[in-house]
Parts: sequence; structure tokens; C-alpha cells
Amino acid sequence: MRYYLSLGSNLGQRRRNLRLALDELAEMGRWITYSAVYETEPVGFTDQPPFLNMLGLFDTDLRPFRLLRKIKSLETRLGRRYTRRYGPRPIDIDIIEYEGEVIRSGLLNIPHLEWQKRNFVLHPFKEIKADFVTREGRPLKRLLEQCEDRSWVKLVSERL
Repeated sequence: MRYYLSLGSNLGQRRRNLRLALDELAEMGRWITYSAVYETEPVGFTDQPPFLNMLGLFDTDLRPFRLLRKIKSLETRLGRRYTRRYGPRPIDIDIIEYEGEVIRSGLLNIPHLEWQKRNFVLHPFKEIKADFVTREGRPLKRLLEQCEDRSWVKLVSERL
């Protein structure tokens, strides 16, 4: 199954955290492609350091809930502690979209409920799949044009 995964870090050695997450995820499947690294303004709770964010297209045999369990375990191993919603964290990995049916549960929502409203997801998404169209038929280009998120996003590195 192919998944779009968003990765972010704003604590510790941010680039190293992203690299470790990419490498550990690669043990569960394979990266088809992933974006450059972007530095981004925090959203929600803004009194925290800026994030490094990226997005990748990932292929694995894992079904969505199994992948989610493995992602949560990986986040914990890399130092994430769930203390505050939108708070600072060494790693954050979200399943944004995938090729299967819509999932709505207390544990997992695919497509991710907020991704179309977040610059830190839209900009790297455009880089790896500019012609993406949502399940509702909305082109990614239109999402970017209509996005109300005014937080800044800066390209910082072509590759990790």
C-alpha cells in the first residue's frame, strides 16, 4: 500500500530526528520519494521552536492501523512524549493519505482531517506530487491558492 507520510521535528537535533525516522520507516517498507526539508512556523501552540518538516510517498505491506501502531512506537523510541496538543516534539509522523478507503475512527483518520489546511504539509506535498487531486476532486494547486494558513514555510535543504 502507498501512503503519504508527513514528518516533523522541532526539538533536539531536528535533521537527525528526521533522518532516523526515515531510516526506521524504511525497515517497514520503502520510500518511493520524499520532499526536501522545510523550516516551518509552529501551528496551534506557537510558543515553541520552529519545525523542520517534509513529506514522503511510502510503500509498505502494512495495513493502516498496523502502520499507525508502528509509527507511534517509533515516535516513542525517538523521544516523543505526549504532553500537550500541538506542543514541541522531537518527531511527529502523520499518515496524510493512502490508496485505500476512507478511515474515520477515534484512533486514525485517513485522509488526515487537517492536512488541506496546513502550509507545512501542502508545500512539500506540491514538491513530490504537484498534480495530486483529493478524493473530493480538488487539485493540490487550488488547495495551496485557497489555504488560509498564513504561517511561514522556508525551504532549507534539498535532501537529508
